[in-house]
Amino acid sequence: MATTPPPMADVLARMWTKFLPDIEARVATLEAAARALDAGSLPEDARDAAHAAAHKLAGTLGMFGLPRGTELARRAELLLVEDVSAADADELTGWVTEIRDLIHSRG
Repeated sequence: MATTPPPMADVLARMWTKFLPDIEARVATLEAAARALDAGSLPEDARDAAHAAAHKLAGTLGMFGLPRGTELARRAELLLVEDVSAADADELTGWVTEIRDLIHSRG
């Protein structure tokens, strides 16, 4: 007897649950970068980690139906490729806050 594969929504829900800890860790990395920027100093290794986190979030969030999250993560990724300063902290903080809200609204 052949089994019917689960509906795509069920598969995505299980994948979301599996990847959520990584997604939240990446958001936390971006939040830490924004705090460091606000304090006036973002070391290169922290900027590189935040850039990588933003890049991964940009790909992942779209897969889970959060295109706005992808857009915001791409903005953060582009910002973190350059030399950033405390002047960029508010913008990065706003994007990361919105990403976190989108993640929580998805449940």
